[in-house]
Amino acid sequence: MASRGGAAVRLAVLLPVLVGVLVPQSFAGGGGRRWFGGRGESQRAEAQAAKDAAAAAFYELDTAQRGLRITIETITAVDGSGEALRAVEGFEALGRRIDEVSRAYISAVDAHDLDRDELDAGTAVRARGELDRAREELERVKGELDRFEEGLAPLLGRAETQLARLAPAVERARQALRGAGDALDSVRGKGLRADDLAARLAALGPELTRLNEGAGRHGVAETLQRADRVLRDAEAVRTEAERLPERAAEIDRRLVSLRTRAQAVTTRAEAVEPVLSELRRRYSVACWQDLQHVSEQAAGAVRQAEERLAEASAARAEQRWPDATALLSTVRALLDTTGEAVSAAGERLRRLDAVAKDPKAETDRARFAVRDAQRLAMEGRNQPDPRHARPLDEAVARIDRAVDGLEGRHPDYWHFLMELEAVRASAAGVVAAIREERGAGAH
Repeated sequence: MASRGGAAVRLAVLLPVLVGVLVPQSFAGGGGRRWFGGRGESQRAEAQAAKDAAAAAFYELDTAQRGLRITIETITAVDGSGEALRAVEGFEALGRRIDEVSRAYISAVDAHDLDRDELDAGTAVRARGELDRAREELERVKGELDRFEEGLAPLLGRAETQLARLAPAVERARQALRGAGDALDSVRGKGLRADDLAARLAALGPELTRLNEGAGRHGVAETLQRADRVLRDAEAVRTEAERLPERAAEIDRRLVSLRTRAQAVTTRAEAVEPVLSELRRRYSVACWQDLQHVSEQAAGAVRQAEERLAEASAARAEQRWPDATALLSTVRALLDTTGEAVSAAGERLRRLDAVAKDPKAETDRARFAVRDAQRLAMEGRNQPDPRHARPLDEAVARIDRAVDGLEGRHPDYWHFLMELEAVRASAAGVVAAIREERGAGAH
């Protein structure tokens, strides 16, 4: 301790001779700080500034990496596409580069204690160089990271759009479930059970549980799909529940209406037999043979309709609404078919009477239809197109054969009517074909 104090005294005596340059040395007892002045202290300051700049670059890179990680997590929470997977791979590769330059920076910082007393100018210069290089690498990788993040903008935009939809979609689904439950409570208060609707609503319970568990467990895309499905199904239940009183009233009206109609068809069916007798008496077998079983068929169809009506009434009483609706549709179809068959007999007699009285009227209608088609086929032409002329020539021949067929003691008026009806249909087909072709040519 005494010898080091003596050295300090000797150096103090020499200070004026050193032209103001401080020589780093310990003071008495070794507890004082050694200084190197002028350029040496400037090198220490520049090295410290390089260290501070590198630290700032390191902080900026770390902050940017954290932000980019949030961006990647946002994208992958929503998007499982190949593009999103490539973004994850790119982020991981950047992470390895960031780790590399971060280790280099930390090594440079750890290698040089810029605060130690014995730091010389050469060491300070080396420290500054290493820290500058570390800062430049940190800044370069930060630039790569920024450019990479800019390229993620479309993916991030889509992901944020999906995430923005998430909370409102889940809330709408919850509200729809509440609305469906309220609608069911309302119709039950009116004495309607709506058991099938209640079962459908109960089946949505597990879906609500999964919605409440959130996207963190089930994923954003799956949660959005589930919310949309719950919303749709709950809205359907609510709508049907609200319509149930009206539906019940409509079923009641249809029951009454179809019972009345079944009675009317029964009454009309009873009149078929006299009509058939008249047909048998006045016209040949070919004119009525397809109608001879109408009475029995009508009676059987009406009995079947009445049985289905009874079943529909029971389903209504038990509030089995779908069953009641289906049964009433069956009754209506039966009565429609039966009513047409019953009407057919009377219509047949009417048409046969008309043609027997004046067959020329039917013949004239057919000839007019053919001539009209022929005029159209000749418009703007010297010769008709064979595709049009051939069926029209055949139609003329069919008219003549039908007229010839009326000669004799028991003419088949029904065949005559069917032939002329076919002729008119053939002529109408030619007209439609010509107009379609000309319309296509105009375009």
